[in-house]
Amino acid sequence: MRASDEADTAIPISAVERETGLSKDTLRMWERRYGFPAPGRDPFGDRLYPRPQVDKLRLIRRLMDQGFRPGRIIGESYQTLVALAGTRPAQQAPEAQEQDAVRELLALVKAHRVAELQAALQQCIQDQGLRRFVLDLASPLAHAVGEAWFHGELAVFEEHLFTEVVQNLLRKWIGEARNASGQRPPRILLTTFPNELHALGLLMAEALMTMDGAECLSFGLQLPVADIIQAALAHRVDVVTVALSPAYPRTATNEGLSELRGALPAAIEVWAGGGGVMRLKRVPEGVVVVSALADVSAAIRHWRQQPGRAGAGPA
Repeated sequence: MRASDEADTAIPISAVERETGLSKDTLRMWERRYGFPAPGRDPFGDRLYPRPQVDKLRLIRRLMDQGFRPGRIIGESYQTLVALAGTRPAQQAPEAQEQDAVRELLALVKAHRVAELQAALQQCIQDQGLRRFVLDLASPLAHAVGEAWFHGELAVFEEHLFTEVVQNLLRKWIGEARNASGQRPPRILLTTFPNELHALGLLMAEALMTMDGAECLSFGLQLPVADIIQAALAHRVDVVTVALSPAYPRTATNEGLSELRGALPAAIEVWAGGGGVMRLKRVPEGVVVVSALADVSAAIRHWRQQPGRAGAGPA
């Protein structure tokens, strides 16, 4: 095909999005990261995609549905992709897909490619939904970033920037998910003890609680125990949730939870989560341990099923 003919058959990005099911953000991100697609431009500077590239994009999307990761197939020729599609390989295990995604996103963090990181995370949450994004991607990615920092592979500023990017994204989607459930919500106060600076886990818990219909009141970080008690009583909350990272001192964790449980009425439950709680040899009596983010839904369901609570019963 002559260049002039190819230009005549090129189509705009909105049409490519409709034909392939790949979002505009994804197409732009692949263009920057992989050099494909490589659209031309019309007189106004808008992208135009030659038909052969659109055909390849459609094939890439088909292979992604079969379990292939885009980074592994975008650079292959069209003929190779056709052969791969013909073999119809067994779908990649979800765990392997998650590990690949974590590695790709961690590489963006290390390379300081913030705009691409933001776009990739946004696409992930659109594709997976808020709950799966938190459990299957954000949580293991945060762990991987923490491990990279611990081993000297990331600087403190890089870890902080990653945290801010994810937090901003979660706040946006929490706002959209709020009040989505018609169930009787427990009113939940979320915070950390003084000198606990790790906010990402708390925000991920808030996202899951919101998805389950809870009314969340986040007081941010480092709220003294006396202020937590006052806030809980003033706002008539049903649950106080405290997040504690593995680095938080064990003695301070024990003392803070004991003081909190002892000062609050029995009707207000105290939930504690994070690695700091799991380090305790003995959890203070009356404190409910939420061992992992995946257990948040069960904790809320159990709360709703308690006798005497409005809307009690199977969730």
